[in-house]
Amino acid sequence: MAEMDLKDALLERDAPRAYPEGEEAEFGFSLNFKALANVIRRNVVLIVSIVVGAVAIGAVITFLMVPTYNASAEILIEDQADQIIEGSELQKMGASWDTDRFLQTQLGILRSRSLARSVVQSGKFDRDASFFEALGSKIPTEDDLDGKKLADMREEVAVDGMIKKLTVDMPVNSRIASIIINSRNPVLSAKLANLYAERYIEFNLNQKYQSSAYARRFLADQLDEARSKLAQSERDLNQYARAAGLIRVTSEGEGGRQESALSVTNDTLVQLNDAASKATAERITAEDRWRTISTQSSLSVREVNSNPAIMDLLSQKAKVEGNLANEMARHLEGYATVKAGRAEIAELDSRINAIATSIKKSAYLDFQAAAEREKSLANRVDSLRNEALNEQDRGVQYSVLKRVADSNRALYETLLSRYNQINATAGAASNNVTLVDRAEVPRIPDSPNLLLNLVLALMFGLIVAGFAVFLKEIFDDAIRSPEDVEKKLGLPLLGLIPMQKEGNLSDELANRRSSVSEAYRSLVTNLRYSTASGLPHVLAVTSSRESEGKSTTARVIARDIAMLGQNVLLVDTDLRRPTLHHVMKDAGASGLTDVLTGQKTFEEVIHPSDVPTLSYISGLPMPPDPALILSGDGLAAFVEEARSRFDLVVLDCPPLLGLSDAAILASHADGVLFIIDASSFHRGAVKSAMRRLGLIGANMLGVVLNRFNPQAGDDDYSYYAYSYYSYGSKED
Repeated sequence: MAEMDLKDALLERDAPRAYPEGEEAEFGFSLNFKALANVIRRNVVLIVSIVVGAVAIGAVITFLMVPTYNASAEILIEDQADQIIEGSELQKMGASWDTDRFLQTQLGILRSRSLARSVVQSGKFDRDASFFEALGSKIPTEDDLDGKKLADMREEVAVDGMIKKLTVDMPVNSRIASIIINSRNPVLSAKLANLYAERYIEFNLNQKYQSSAYARRFLADQLDEARSKLAQSERDLNQYARAAGLIRVTSEGEGGRQESALSVTNDTLVQLNDAASKATAERITAEDRWRTISTQSSLSVREVNSNPAIMDLLSQKAKVEGNLANEMARHLEGYATVKAGRAEIAELDSRINAIATSIKKSAYLDFQAAAEREKSLANRVDSLRNEALNEQDRGVQYSVLKRVADSNRALYETLLSRYNQINATAGAASNNVTLVDRAEVPRIPDSPNLLLNLVLALMFGLIVAGFAVFLKEIFDDAIRSPEDVEKKLGLPLLGLIPMQKEGNLSDELANRRSSVSEAYRSLVTNLRYSTASGLPHVLAVTSSRESEGKSTTARVIARDIAMLGQNVLLVDTDLRRPTLHHVMKDAGASGLTDVLTGQKTFEEVIHPSDVPTLSYISGLPMPPDPALILSGDGLAAFVEEARSRFDLVVLDCPPLLGLSDAAILASHADGVLFIIDASSFHRGAVKSAMRRLGLIGANMLGVVLNRFNPQAGDDDYSYYAYSYYSYGSKED
């Protein structure tokens, strides 16, 4: 009845329990947390060792590190770009994504190798040994030459060292960039940071100046080409104007400087046309005058009467006639004075007639001259008109050439104006980079930071310790708790033997109320229900290696079952290191070896014990080749005879690893009980032993977890184990 109660308690312990939904979730979390706490507790020495070692190493490295100093220069980078436009205005970039790209581009320029090279060259650091020492390197010497010039190698090494010690940082939503230089020399750090800022500002200005270099070169080339075209077109125009008889005339007007072509033929034609018109008018006038006076008497012509000579002669004639009239009044016709008077009048008339005739003739001559002049001018006008028409035809080509020359002149003047404008504004651009703060000489080293390094070493140690514990838990097949048996081996747990705290194991086993005795009785109870037919007839007890408690377990099982009234035989099958005869204090040298080799019979090697129903056979004598003896036919016959005589045969087998004895013995047993020491590290031994048993098809009944430490297992189970094993140990 007590055995049934113990079995029910074990079954109730291992059976799953039902919890409310919320309670189950909370319990699951506590199980995980407790499992983690158990892992930490099991590996506390490893964790503490790794963490302490990491902190110690961090402290040693910190004290051995050379102090370095950080110097920072602050520069403001505006998102503006200089454009080659009229007036050289600055145009702001509107898109935020373009601004971010611009700022990232500037940070890339700050980190560029060319800027670092300009800093090295400006400070002549490639020749300064202290510069290389401050950057943590050595100045190259002639021994380090590798097909390069020494100066080039030093410059390259200096640039590489500068870039490694440079840090450029720009916070988000800010346009102030920090240029940070880290070196062993605080003064050099500040100097380099300031030089970096200055060279970058100069680089930015030069970039703005050089941004128009292509435009200036392009415009210069275009100017040369336009100048050549303009000169050629001017020469072509002049040559054609000379050949066409055209004179180019330049004048200033309201529209500015204007140029036109003066044609001699056209001007002459205009003048001759005017002269011909006048000649025609004069001819008509002269003809009208002649026609008017040609039929009149001389003295009736107005021009004759108004002629001063005629008027003078008429006046003289009037006087002579007056004198003649006086003389005729006193004298006769024949009188000399009268004759003289009449002769004088006749002379005067002759003269008047001559002058009048001359005047009328001059009118006729004027008419003839006007007619000839008109005819001559008309002929000349006709001739010049033909020449002018031909000249107009030539003027078409002149206009074409003039338009070409004007176009070339306009292009040349535009290019010249643009070229002069770009040259004037190229060096006058505003800089969008401003030095906000110059770097100051740092007083406190940036590195090493003892506190920070210790914290980092502590964190690193915790990480390494966690990783080490993780690997240990993954690759360690140590069986420390019942859960490990199920998860790692997939076998049922038949017994849980607690670790002995104090005293001798024999005393613990002799005390029927001790926790160890109670545990073994629970194991016996579980064995009675391990198969469908109850206890196996032949039970093999083994382990992966020695000193895991298999011999003690085999003896206790045999003793407890014998005390229940069954006839039990305990056989020490470890022919290499037999121990049963020492425990039984049997000095006889007969045992299993003698039976298997046929030296003695079965009855001759059986020895009684203090329990009437318990007999035993020792492993004596120790043979030179135990595996050969166990592999013979004698073992099978021995097992069959023991099976026929006893209710239970317990085989105390040797360990599995490294030996074939246990595998041979397990193949003849009805069931195998595997003993695992929960207090030791197995390094794969358990799983290897299980694989060997699986290869021979052994019937694995279950596992006995020996020397179990409840603190190494689950807290709930350890609480149960303590309560269970301590129950009844004290008087009520």
